[in-house]
Amino acid sequence: MAEDFPRLLVATEFAPNSSGGGAAIVRQMLKGWPVEKLFWWSCLPEQDRRFGQQTAAHLPASIPQKFYPHRRWTRQKSWLMENLWVPRAAGHLRRTLDEVRPGVVWTIPHAWAIPPLDRVLPGSGIGFHVSVHDYPDLKPQVESLGADRCGHWLKSVEHLYARAASCDAICQPMIDDLQCRTGSTGTVVRAGLEDEDFEKLEMSSAGSKDQIRIAYAGTIHVEDVFDLFVAALGKIRRQLPHPVSLEFFGNHAFHEFPWFDASWMKEHGNLPVQPLNEELRKCTWGFSPMAMADEDPSYNRFSFPTKFVSYLTAGLPVLSLGQQESSIMKMAAEYETGVCITTKSEAALSAQLLAALSAPQPQLKYFPGIRRCAQNEFDVRRMRASLYECLKKCASVQRHI
Repeated sequence: MAEDFPRLLVATEFAPNSSGGGAAIVRQMLKGWPVEKLFWWSCLPEQDRRFGQQTAAHLPASIPQKFYPHRRWTRQKSWLMENLWVPRAAGHLRRTLDEVRPGVVWTIPHAWAIPPLDRVLPGSGIGFHVSVHDYPDLKPQVESLGADRCGHWLKSVEHLYARAASCDAICQPMIDDLQCRTGSTGTVVRAGLEDEDFEKLEMSSAGSKDQIRIAYAGTIHVEDVFDLFVAALGKIRRQLPHPVSLEFFGNHAFHEFPWFDASWMKEHGNLPVQPLNEELRKCTWGFSPMAMADEDPSYNRFSFPTKFVSYLTAGLPVLSLGQQESSIMKMAAEYETGVCITTKSEAALSAQLLAALSAPQPQLKYFPGIRRCAQNEFDVRRMRASLYECLKKCASVQRHI
């Protein structure tokens, strides 16, 4: 019943129908929330509505496209953002709270949303729930925006997490780390499998029998590891029992990378969830790379790319490549969801890929581990129920200013 749900304001950087793993998690979790009680504040405007997320109102404090620190003049643009846009965004968020009068705010502190969220929410008098998907001091962000700025953002995330009425994070290692940092604990909330996905998982077939199709979903975060993988795969692809292809899914121009070869690689674009799942089910393997060294521990140890969940949903065994301390490698090894590779040697990687990709019926071999991992770690109905209970409890919290 709609009356059982409080008025909810989602507050984050991305728009309701943005691409990316964070937006996908939020949309999946919002299944069943009445649209008339769902409002959204963001830093980025809506680009398209292909993912179908509806809201009663979307109220962006839009960052001018020329101002957004992305590739060029990032330090100078960041100074302008901090001194001109952030104060205005904070004022816009306060006015949004006054206009919407939400019973609860669900915030996902990400990038440029962090400063205005931390300025406004702890003293707003409104109960809020925090979900942490990534730490803001990931290596590429530090290199682009500066260590001091990212360090301040991390302190703001910790402050929001400590002051929230309830909270969650993307994986248990991050929950444990945040508890050490803030004294607050939370639950794990991330992308997962719906009831119908579990049903399809039980009926999953072995994909193409005469081709080895390796899926990659999402953005490439570890380019050096991806370069290593493509080079190693390129050396052995003619030795494999069937033709091999790399199938790319996501809002990324993969063809612009120097290694892209259209003769055995294909871009499918950015697909909504169900079409993506259907295309992935036609593949043979999923590929999930993490860094080979621990130079970026905030990403390696505490982030959990949604692509891994997408592969499990499609019943695909996963080629996991990275160092042993990464979140993905630990889970893949625990549940035996596919092949875990930790070598930095191109020759050794080629040999291991040749053995793994030559084996018959990998989906049947790894299906027990895939199913067990999905049931134990990615039951979205259980996670959604936990989140909804937190949001409803937040609505009864009155902060004392």
